[in-house]
Order: sequence, then C-alpha cells, then structure tokens
Amino acid sequence: MLLGKKKAPQIQEPMDLDAVMKKFDRESNTRIWEGTPKIVVNCILALFSLFCVYVTFFATWPQEIILSSFMGSIVLAGYLLYPIKKGEQKVNFMPWYDVLLMVLGSSSFFYYTFDAMTIIKQGRNFETHQIIIGAIGIICLFELCRRCVGLPILVVASAFIVYAICWGLPNPDIVRRMETLVSQLFYSTTAGILSTPINTCAKFIAIFIIFGAFLERTGIADFFIKISNSLVGGFSGGPAKVAVVASAMEGMVSGSSVANTVGSGSVTIPLMKKTGYKPEFAAAAEASASTGGQIMPPIMGAAAFLMAENIGVAYSNIVVRAILPAVLYFLGVFIAVHLEAKKEGLRGLTKDELPKFMPLLKQSYLLLPLVILIGLVSSGSRSIAYAAAIAIIATIVVGLFNKENRISFKRIFEALAAGGQGMITVAVACGVAGIIAGTITMTGLANVIINGIVSIAGNQVIIALFLTMLCCIVLGMGVPTTANYCIMAATCAPILIKMGVPDIAAHFFVFYFGIVADLTPPVALAAYAGAAIAQANPMKTAFTATKLAIGAFIVPYVFALNPAMLFVDTGFLEVVLICITSVVGIFGVSSALEGFFLNRMKWYERILNAVGGLCLIYPGIATDIIGISLVGFVFVLQTVTKRKTIKANI
Repeated sequence: MLLGKKKAPQIQEPMDLDAVMKKFDRESNTRIWEGTPKIVVNCILALFSLFCVYVTFFATWPQEIILSSFMGSIVLAGYLLYPIKKGEQKVNFMPWYDVLLMVLGSSSFFYYTFDAMTIIKQGRNFETHQIIIGAIGIICLFELCRRCVGLPILVVASAFIVYAICWGLPNPDIVRRMETLVSQLFYSTTAGILSTPINTCAKFIAIFIIFGAFLERTGIADFFIKISNSLVGGFSGGPAKVAVVASAMEGMVSGSSVANTVGSGSVTIPLMKKTGYKPEFAAAAEASASTGGQIMPPIMGAAAFLMAENIGVAYSNIVVRAILPAVLYFLGVFIAVHLEAKKEGLRGLTKDELPKFMPLLKQSYLLLPLVILIGLVSSGSRSIAYAAAIAIIATIVVGLFNKENRISFKRIFEALAAGGQGMITVAVACGVAGIIAGTITMTGLANVIINGIVSIAGNQVIIALFLTMLCCIVLGMGVPTTANYCIMAATCAPILIKMGVPDIAAHFFVFYFGIVADLTPPVALAAYAGAAIAQANPMKTAFTATKLAIGAFIVPYVFALNPAMLFVDTGFLEVVLICITSVVGIFGVSSALEGFFLNRMKWYERILNAVGGLCLIYPGIATDIIGISLVGFVFVLQTVTKRKTIKANI
C-alpha cells in the first residue's frame, strides 16, 4: 500500500452495520421474527408485492378500491414489522395493543375497500360510524408513521390539522369542522391520504421498489464498487473517488441516503482511512456521495414519479432533465475529494490491490436490466410500469447466469418480501404528506403562505429562493425526502412559480434542498451513519459533508435562475456554455473551501476564487466574464507559485 503524508491509522474493529442502520435509519428498526413466524410474515409481504404487480397491470377497479386496499395492506404489514419503540429485542413477540392497532387500522381502510361503491354514491353525506372509522384509520396511520418514519412529520401534520379545525374551515360548529376534515382526509381521493402521493406510490413507485429489490439480489452493488475501484482507485486519493463513482452508480437504483452510506461505506470508508484520509473526511465523502444517489436518474428516490404527476409531464421528461444537475453534483464532490487528496499528498491503491478490469467487463451483463429500463423509459414507447416489469424479468434472467448470486425461487421470494417491506415507509410518508397537502388545500393556507413569502421577498427571485431553501432544509431535518418533496411541492414551489421560475425548475429546486438535509447539521443522518462507520466525530463529519456537497447548494440556484441546465427553452450552445461556467464555478468555490488549487492557497486567493466561482454560477455575460477573470487570475498566481516552489526544491 502506498501511503500519503499522514500516518495510516490502526485498523478498526469490524463495524456492526445492522446496528448502524438501526441507529440512523428508522426503517431498519423492525421486529425480530424467526422460524415459522418469519416465513409467515415474509409470505404476507411477498403476497403484497404480487398484489401491487396485479393492481399495476391487471386491476380495473375504481381508484377508491385500489388505494384503500393498498393502504390497508400497508398498515397491516407495517404493524407486523415495526414495534412501538426502538430496540425491541423480543423474538417472535407482538404485544396485544399492536395487534389491536393493526386490526383497527387495516380494517378501517378495508372497510372503505368493501363499501366503496356505497360511499361513492352517498357523496358528502357521511354517517357517524363512517366518520369514526375514518378517524381511527387516521390515528392508526399516524402511530405507524411515528414508528417507521419519525415524529417531525407528525408534528407538521398535527399543526396543520389543528389549524384547520380551529381556524381554517368555515363551519362555526367545531364538531362539523372535524367531521368535514375527517371525511375529506380519509375518504377523498383528491385531498388527503388517498390523494396524488399515494396514487403515484401504488401506480409507479411500488413496482420500482420491487425492481430494486430484485436488482439488489444480483450483486450489482458489489459490481459497482469493483468497477469503480478498477476505473479510479489507482488515482490520487483513489478510495474517495471510488466512493463518489460507486455512489453515483448505486444512486441509479437506490434512493436511501443512509442505506447507500452504510452499504458502500462499509467498503470505501476503511479504504479511505487506510490511504491517509482523516476519519471525518472519509465519512463525509461517502455521505455526500451517497446522498446524491437520490438525485441520480432514473429512480431518484421515488420523487421523480411524484414530480411528474404534480407538474403533469411524462416521467421520462423528468429523468432527462435531471441528468445534467446530477452529473454536476457528483462532479463537485469528485473535485473536492481530488483537491483534498492533492493537498494532503495522498496516493491511490497499488496495482495489486486494484481489481482487474477485463474480468469485471465480463460481468457487465449485470447492467442489462438497468439498460433495458432506461431504454424503455427514454423511448416513451411503453409505460413506466411496463418498463419496470420488463426490467424485473430481465433481472431474473440475468440472475440465472450469475454464478456468485444465482437466482432461485428462494431469492425470488426474498426479493418479493423485501419489495413489500420497502414500500411501507414510502407509502406511510406519502399518506401523511397527503394529509398535510390536503389541509393546506382545504383551508386555503397555500395562498396565505404564497402571498406572505412574495411580499417578504419583494419580487426579488433570489430572496424567494433563499427563503424556500431554508424552509426545505429545516423541514427535511426530520422528514423523509419523498414526504418533504410532497409538502414543499404544495407550499413553496407555487411561490417560486408565481415569481416567474418555470414549473419544472421550481419543483427541482425544492426537491434538491429537501435532500441536503441528510447532510446539514444538526440532523444529518447520512453523515452520522458515515461517522459511525469511520469512528469519527459526527458533527465534524456533517460540516465536512456539507462543504463537500457544495454543488447541491449551487446547482439548484443555477437552474432556477437559468433553466437552460434543465433543457428548458434553450439550444445546444447555451447548454454547453452553462455546463462550462457551472463546472468552473463549482471548481472555484470548492477550491476556496478546500484551500487548495495547484498549491495551498493564500487567504486572498481563496476569496477571489470563491467570488469568481459564485459569479460564474449566476447567469449573465457580465458575471461570467468577471468569474472567469478572477478564477483565471488565481490560476496564474498559483502557476507562478508552483514554478517557484519547483525551482527552490531543485
């Protein structure tokens, strides 16, 4: 092993990855089922996955039946898996109150399923028992959300519900207001639990989650790490660059920041430490790269499907427009880890430690399902659900030829069960987000918020963008990405649209800043998970990750102020120009933050590069000229300094 200037730290004890996941990822805190009970639970989850496949392709039932049965199944499976609190260690144990909540919650939704036609025909004339059933369903969903998603989103939802009951609804009788609210939130398919987020989840997200579960069992994640090692592991600071490239690849099929960090970080973080990176930097590099997985097409952490529904465009349209910002984000992280490696004199892996490229090339057939999916989606010749189904079949076929992870009926069963489990938190978050969006719509609060922000911003788009960014980051500290986007799409995106930002740019903006909350202190779950693996200081890791992910704070402003990056009303030359200026701008800001360009930078060089980088980010000929001039001037200074240093050392 070739080491840099830093002395290699001692090899750490093997990390319990399950413990890390349970600490930082609420989805991983499940009950312990073993033996026959485990088989029964997995059968229920697998049947739920098959039910979702059937609904996607064959069911012709009314929306009310499809969505209520979907949510009933989610509640049933959710209480089977998630205990009342973290750390529940009893094997094959489910207390009576959880059984009661499971029965009451799922029965409430299934009541709607079996009596849907009557409820549809009666209009708004709900009987008392129907209101009670709806209230029970909402309460049970809230409790399940607390267990598998977290408390912050419930605080937000509860605040909106209290506002609706006390002030937002016009009826003077508080009982009537509560009845109206329950009937809308539980039984309506336009505003409430069964609205757009859950509809999208049942139609599109579910089948893609199942696809991801199948793809995972082909060993593709391990292939991504090996191929990344082969491509960039030998360069300066190779392991950190491997983390960036591998996370970009994994991001195409995965949408969880914490899961990505723990999955690939268990391999890359020890390697980074071994080659001389500080523990905090190693953890931050993996966390920032893994968080970017949610903005990497085609899946984008499920938000791409919701965005397509909200804007009213094809899913393939969203995917294509997401490519360039995602590439710039990962390029920004790549530049940062490269500059850190050069600054510290870190080297890469030796030839003996690098995997051979040609044997890996023979495994490239593992990418076939992903290639088929992207091809079908981009062509627009088939529906996205059909594309996912074909990709699942391709995954099974590929698995037959994979000696290391050969597909079998057991693996197919495990994939179906994993797919069913993976839907729970997404669906629960979407359901509660639907409640928030529903109350905002019912009470007219959206207009109040929009008018308030517009008046504060004073018709200055940059101020509105900044205020929206703060809202997204604060909300994202405790709300999953998918739910965060749903809430922001209902509240903040219309503000930006009203101020002239194109629809798609506004929705991308709130989506991006909802994601970076996984890196920004004080609640930086991806950074904390990386810190646990690296045995590093969590808060230092979070601040370092925020610095590395500076692209995530820059790129959204670029496409909000100049939508050419999203291919909106633009030509080829304009896209090329904005790519060049954005890359140089990100390089300028990253080098200023790292304190290294060609050499270690003086304080005034850092200021000049930061200002120049920011000028290049803001669209306009004048700012581009100023930015290029400043960054170019620093480059000349650094070149002269480097030559003097070389001569002095001769």
